[in-house]
Amino acid sequence: MTQLLESLFGGLSIGSVLLLAALGLAIVFGLMGVINMAHGEFMMIGAYTTFVVQNAFKKTALSEVYIFFALIAAFIVTALLGLLLERGVVRYLYGRPLETLLATWGVSLILQQFIRSVSWQFVTGLAIFCGLFFAAWWVLSRRPNFERIRSWVLGIMFPLSAAIALVIANLLGQTFKLAITKPWFGTQGVDVTAPAWLRGGLQLGGSQLPYTRLFIIVLTALCVFGVYWFLNKTPWGLRIRAVTQNRSMSACLGIPTKTVDALTFAIGSGLAGVAGVAVSLLGSVSSNTGQSYIVDTFMVVVVGGVGKLVGSIVAAGVIGTLSYVIGSNAIGNLVADPELKSFFEFFATASMAKVMVFALIIVFLQFRPAGLFPQKGRSVDA
Repeated sequence: MTQLLESLFGGLSIGSVLLLAALGLAIVFGLMGVINMAHGEFMMIGAYTTFVVQNAFKKTALSEVYIFFALIAAFIVTALLGLLLERGVVRYLYGRPLETLLATWGVSLILQQFIRSVSWQFVTGLAIFCGLFFAAWWVLSRRPNFERIRSWVLGIMFPLSAAIALVIANLLGQTFKLAITKPWFGTQGVDVTAPAWLRGGLQLGGSQLPYTRLFIIVLTALCVFGVYWFLNKTPWGLRIRAVTQNRSMSACLGIPTKTVDALTFAIGSGLAGVAGVAVSLLGSVSSNTGQSYIVDTFMVVVVGGVGKLVGSIVAAGVIGTLSYVIGSNAIGNLVADPELKSFFEFFATASMAKVMVFALIIVFLQFRPAGLFPQKGRSVDA
């Protein structure tokens, strides 16, 4: 029973991480119908932001409270990335789900490789390219005949700016050698050390409940409350709910639907960054961290019901707990029947537990294809 209690608590903490990530995904998917395959990489960026903030505060008086600054930084960084993705890619693909899926999947691969390869040389080259290209674009866009020469400007300035940036970055790399070319993170994982007050655990009977997992559960509860308050008690939350239910009517009433889309995408991405902070407290972080959670996050959204906050909460708790309990063989240790015991032992690994949970979800969706809390009323046809 002690192992079962610890497994239930561990599953609840994993479910909390899934819920944090699914909150943003549920809002974005429910509002815009966008399948954002880069959502897991936003979690990864949030985790790496935590690592950077930890190192920045390591030798300061605030080293024991760096986690709160990391939460703010991770939300801002990933929210800005989400806004950039929506403005630069997703906005031009609304109503085309397959193209959106492929585009965001490509962005996820770019972000993974960016984390593996980013260095001072890379950042310098990128900054030079952006400075040259956007400065030239801004200057030439003021010409009265810009619309006529727009394609020529893009075709000439893009490769020219890229070539200049590449040459300068390579010259700097040859000048400063390893100091500027060495990757910041590389392919190996990085570890985030929890503050001293989050180490250890709470003794409950014969079990010890880690403080880090308790912190994650409390953080998730605060985020759920914050999202609920924002959606139901603020003017922009009202606009988001209106656009979710009926986009065309909302536009007719003067609601800026494009601004609502951008804001929603930024908030959803920011919540993924907060989930990344929670993930960094559970283990090592690498460029593949996001891929470990993206499928489970989508399952939470689908099982809970698209755009349903209550459904996401229930689905995240159930999926996280089932995966952890089955993977730790807590049920198998309580079973007396040898055949049933061997059955649960067969699935007592993380990968096989996920297979069993997938199978259970497939069976569930045969009976409830719209999830636990399906949409009702006008929002179904909107």
